[in-house]
Parts: sequence; structure tokens; C-alpha cells
Amino acid sequence: MDGIITKALGAKAPASITSGDKGRYSSPLTSRYASAEMAFNFSDANKFSTWRKLWITLAAAEQKLGLTDISDEALSQMAEHIYDIDYTLAAAEEKRRRHDVMAHVHTFGVAAPAAAGIIHLGATSCYVTDNSELIMMRDGLDIIIPKLASCIDKLSSFANTYKNLPTLGFTHLQPAQLTTVGKRACLWIQELLMDLRNISRARSDMRFRGVKGTTGTQASFLTLFEGDHDKVEQLDELVTEMSGFPAAYPVTGQTYTRKVDLDVIATLASFGATAHKMTSDIRILASFKEIEEPFEKDQIGSSAMAYKRNPMRCERVCSLSRHLMTLIGNVQQTASTQWLERTLDDSANRRVTLPEAFLTADIVLSLIQNIVDGMVVYPKVIERRIRQELPFMATENIIMWMVKHGGDRQQCHEEIRVLSHQAGRVVKGEGGENDLIERIKNTPYFAPLIPHLDELLNPSTFVGRAPQQVDAFIKREVVPALAPYRARLDAGVTQESINV
Repeated sequence: MDGIITKALGAKAPASITSGDKGRYSSPLTSRYASAEMAFNFSDANKFSTWRKLWITLAAAEQKLGLTDISDEALSQMAEHIYDIDYTLAAAEEKRRRHDVMAHVHTFGVAAPAAAGIIHLGATSCYVTDNSELIMMRDGLDIIIPKLASCIDKLSSFANTYKNLPTLGFTHLQPAQLTTVGKRACLWIQELLMDLRNISRARSDMRFRGVKGTTGTQASFLTLFEGDHDKVEQLDELVTEMSGFPAAYPVTGQTYTRKVDLDVIATLASFGATAHKMTSDIRILASFKEIEEPFEKDQIGSSAMAYKRNPMRCERVCSLSRHLMTLIGNVQQTASTQWLERTLDDSANRRVTLPEAFLTADIVLSLIQNIVDGMVVYPKVIERRIRQELPFMATENIIMWMVKHGGDRQQCHEEIRVLSHQAGRVVKGEGGENDLIERIKNTPYFAPLIPHLDELLNPSTFVGRAPQQVDAFIKREVVPALAPYRARLDAGVTQESINV
């Protein structure tokens, strides 16, 4: 039997397994987590069909501006073959030519033979690679922004619901003055609003590379149009407009400046920090049993400890957010090392970094929507924790009451100090409950205070303006920020069915 086991463990996987889909690495961002819309946005199918659209746009604009070599039949054939891409032929062409763009130029020419001679006319590879990446980033931001607005909207409803519920505040992760559950949620919302502002600004700032040629001088297009500078400018403007951008970058090298990537990814990485902080807070509160993320009826928290209710969604957000935050380093390095008009050491890096940043941000947003949709608050647990700490916090109020009613501040302080230390020894040394209030009740010095003690210990009197701050914050900050998305939010921003 030992020999059979040893042989089985040492055997290699058969070719039928290693050559199949399950025998190839697949990124969990797409295979396990990503929404269908974002996964498609950065797919090969979308990228290469976008290339074909860009070639059609270029040819149509060139024809419109007077290049008679481009026929209507050529444009018609190209338009008929945007999506039916022969990937087998493209792979063979790329293996032969060692150039992905030219492989797809030839493949498109086979599908549209009337256009074979004019596809990519006057363009450099970056006409399709850079412009398609700008399109995908633009469309990716258009997927992300409404989901972010939805998270803010849902969390604002949560904050409004719990704006009056006192809870123990923490500084240095030590008990501090009371706040409310809703006010704490506003701290998360405020950072999400900053992300909404930053990402929306990056989206509105995006431009097109347009038609700029091999080093950005448009020399090839100037030759095509026989030195007519106006027509070259019109071509750039027309292709930009047909591609759905309000403007193109006025100057480029071979590529658009990689500062654009840095600008966009920085906003996503910053959102990653927000998501990590928020879900870390929820994980801490879950350990206190005050708040929990959704936990489904048949969900298993631990394979060994059956009682566990691990905050796995929040843990996943933290895990993915860390990945999202680290990607900014790649983009910074790439932007800083693009020598002169461009170098190709950006290409392989960006093939990984750009899609992963968008996919990760999208996944994190879907997870946060799911968490906020089903977040559970346990008021009784929160109340018990307040009772454990509030007597110590109430000592200042007690001293003030006694002084206002004729007591000596220094004497009152000493009485409270002695009783507080006695109660502290019970809590820390004996593991007992905080009995400071009982000690105060049993001390003759505080007899005038006793009828007013319950009022002084009401938790709602310790939260300051927290409820009013929630109301003002939602009215002044959240409502205006979400106004552009209100109709879509009311209609329901669909949350993709992902493995949350």
C-alpha cells in the first residue's frame, strides 16, 4: 500500500489535464471575483474589437478629409467584421511577425480584403494600443463611479438610521468619549466622498491620444495630406470626436504621457486605502460583537471551529485593497522612466497593472455594497460595553454637579479618585463588573446627587452633537455629491452577482 501511495503522489499530471483550461493559471480577479462588465472591459475580445473600431474611425475620417484611396466598400467590409476575429490566424501571424498590432492588421485585412491596403494608414502601433487603453480606462471609470456613489448612498442610509445610537468611541484603540454608530459611519462616508471627487475629476480630465504618428509630430499624416496642416488637425479632432472624447492631448511622444496612468491609478489606490480603513474598523467592531457583516444561513466561518462567524468579506476587502494600493508604485516607476519620446519597457508592466487596478477596485466596491446592504448592529452589546466604561467617563459630570450644588471641587475629586481606583481593581484585578456607581450610591458624601444619577448617566447626554452632525453632513455634503447620480441610484445600480 505504501508503494501505491508513493507512486501516486510522485506521478505527474497527464497531458489531458495540463493542456486543458484547468491546467493553465487563471487570475482570480477574473475567474473568482470580478464583475462581468469590468472583466469584459479589459478582455481580449473588447481590446481587439476596439482596435478594429479605431481602424475604421481612422479610415472613415481620412476618407472624409479627401483620401480617395479609401473606398466605401473598404469601410463597409471593415464595419462588417468588428467582432468576428480569427484569433487562431492572429496568433499565427504574431508568432511569425513578432508584432501584435501588425498581426491584427493582417488578420483584419483577410476579413476585409477591400480594406487590406489602407488599414492603419499613416498610424503607428500606439494609435490603437494607447487609444484603446484610454477608452478602456474611461469606460472602466464609468463602471466604477456609479458603484462608488451607490456605496455612499447605502452607507448614508445606515448612518441616518443609527445617528442617535450611542456607542463607545475609541482613540488609540482604547475606550474614549462616546460617539454614535451613525457618526462613526460618517467618517467612512467622508473618505468615500473624497474618492468620488478624485475619481470623477480623473474621469473628466481624460483625453484621447488621437492621431499623432511615430514620435508625436504627425509627420506621416502631413505627408498623406500633402502638407496640409489644417487637414491633419481636422483629422485629429475628427477621430477624437468619433471616439467619444471631448479633446485630445495636444502634444505626445509616441505614446500619451504615462502621467495619465499615474493620475488615474492614484485615485483608485487612494480608494483602496479608504476601503481598507473602513473594513478594518468593521472587523474590530465584529471582534467586539457590536457590528457584523452579513452572515448567510449555511455559511461556514471555520472548517474546525463551527461557532466562528469570521468577517470574511471585510477581510477580503482588506486583502484586495492592499494589492490595489501597491499598484501605484508600478505606475510611478513607469511614468518616471519613459525616456525621451518613449521606451517599450512600459508595455508588459501596463498590460498587468492597468487592468488589475480597475478589476480590483471594482471587486472591492461590489464587496462593500454587499457588506453595507446586510450589516447588522447589536444595540444590546453596545449598551453593555458602554455600561462597563461610562461610570469612569461620568466622573467629570458628577464632579461638576456636586460643585454647582455647593460641593468643594478638590474634596469631590478625591472622593471620586478613591472610589474609581477601587472599582478599577475589581475590573482589572478580579475580572468583575464596574461597580463604581454602586460605590458612589453607598458613599454618604454623594447623597444629594443620587436622585439625579440616572440622568447624569444617560448615554445620549455624552454624544455631544453627533446626531446633529450626521444630519448636517448628509444634507450639506452627501446629498449634493450624489445629485448627479440620483436618478440612477433610485433606479438601482445593479450589483453584479460575484463570489462575495
